[in-house]
Amino acid sequence: MKGRNSLYILGITAVATLGGLLFGYDTAVISGAEKSIQAYLINGLGLSSLVHGATISSALIGCIIGGSISGLISSAYGRKKGLFLAAILFFISALGSGFPEFLFFKQGEPTMGLLWMFNFYRIIGGIGVGLASAISPMYIGEIAPADIRGRLVSINQFAIIFGMLVVYFVNWGIANGKPLDWINTIGWRWMFVSEAIPAALFGIFLFFVPETPRFLAINNQNEKALHILTRINGIDQAKLIFTNIKSSVEKSSAKLFSYGKLIIIIGVLLSVFQQFVGINIALYYAPRIFESMGAEKDASMLQTVVMGLVNVIFTVVAIMTVDKWGRKPLLMVGSIGMAIGMFAIGLLAFMKIIGISTLVFIIIYTASFMMSWGPICWVLISELFPNKIRGKAVAVAVAAQWAANYFISSTYPAMMEFSSGGTYWFYGVMSIISFFFVWKMVPETKGKTLEEMEYLWKKS
Repeated sequence: MKGRNSLYILGITAVATLGGLLFGYDTAVISGAEKSIQAYLINGLGLSSLVHGATISSALIGCIIGGSISGLISSAYGRKKGLFLAAILFFISALGSGFPEFLFFKQGEPTMGLLWMFNFYRIIGGIGVGLASAISPMYIGEIAPADIRGRLVSINQFAIIFGMLVVYFVNWGIANGKPLDWINTIGWRWMFVSEAIPAALFGIFLFFVPETPRFLAINNQNEKALHILTRINGIDQAKLIFTNIKSSVEKSSAKLFSYGKLIIIIGVLLSVFQQFVGINIALYYAPRIFESMGAEKDASMLQTVVMGLVNVIFTVVAIMTVDKWGRKPLLMVGSIGMAIGMFAIGLLAFMKIIGISTLVFIIIYTASFMMSWGPICWVLISELFPNKIRGKAVAVAVAAQWAANYFISSTYPAMMEFSSGGTYWFYGVMSIISFFFVWKMVPETKGKTLEEMEYLWKKS
C-alpha cells in the first residue's frame, strides 16, 4: 500500500515476537529436563507422580499470575514496558532454574526447600510468559495495518513454535551422546541457563521500538501517536486511522463489560479450548511420549525435533492463509484434524499398538493445531476486543488460558496412570466441541480494523 513502511513494520514485529520466542522457549525447555528433575528432586525425596506433574507445570502458576496482571501493567505503564518487565523475568528465571541452589542450598543434596526454590524460579519465568503471551500479540495487533494484521500476529505464534524448536535442538545437543548420570546432574541445568541469551537480547532490542499508537492515543499523547502511525502507514492513512482511534477512545467506556458479557465469554472460551484440546501435553511431555513408543533417549529427543519442524511448517501455513481464508474456517478445519489425531492415538493406546502409526497421528494432531488454534486463537484475542477494554479483556482471556493449561498439564500424569487411551479421547472430545463453538459463536474478524470491533459488538 502507498506510503506504508513495510521494513519498519517488520522490524517492530520482529522485536515484539522475541517475546513469543521466549514464551515458546520457556514453555518447552522443561520437556528435555523433566525426567532429570524427576530423578534429582522427585524420586530423591520419595514424592508422588502428582507432585512431579505439579512441579513440571509450576511455571503455569506464574503464567496465570502474569496473564492476570498483564492488563494492569500494559494499561498503566504501556505495552513496551510490560514486555521489558517480561524480559527481565525470563533472564532471572533462566539462571535461577538452572542453579536453584544459589546462595541457600548445597548442590547435589535434594531437599524440600530446594524443590520449593526450583518451583519459585519457574514461577518467575511463568510470570514473564504470562505477560509476553498477552502483550506481544496485543502490541503487534495495535501496530499492524488491518489488512495484514492476521499475518503479523500469526508471526508471533511462529516465534513461539520456533522458540520451542530451538530449545528442542538445544536440549538434544546437550543430551546427545552424554551419559544419563551427567544429564541428571549437570545437563538439565544448562538447558534452563541457555534461555538467558535470548532473554538478554529481547531486553536490549526493546530499547529500539516505539510504544503503540493506540496506547499513546488513549493516554492523550497524540503527537507521538500520530508520528508513529505516519512512520507505519504514511501521512494520509495515518490521519484517518488516528481519527478513528480517537473517536473509539472517546466514545467507549473503560468497564470490562461495556460491550456485554458475550464478548468476554467468547474470549475466555477461545483460550480454554486452545488448552483443553491437549496441545501442551504433546509439547511438555514429548520425549517421554516417544520413549513410551520404544525410542531410546537420544532418539526420542530427535523425534521431538522432527515434531518441532512439523509445527514450524504448519504455522507458516496459517500465516499465509489467515488473511485470505479468514479465522473461522482455519479454526474449524483444525478442530477436525485434531479430533482425528487424538481419537486415533487413543484407539492405538487401547489396542496397545505402539510404533510409527502413533507418531504419524501425533504429527497429524500437532500439524492441525499449528495451522489453526495455535496462531489463530492469539490473532482473535489480539483483535476481538474494542480499544478501551482491550488491556483488561485480554488479561482475563489469557489468565483463563493459563489456568486451563495448568489444569490439563498437571493432571496428565495421573490421567495417564488411570487410562492412556481415555486421556487422549478426552482431548478428542474437546476438539469436537471446539468445532461447534467456533461455528456458532465466534465472529469473523478478517479485514476489520480494531476500531470496527467496537461497532461489531455494539450491533450484537
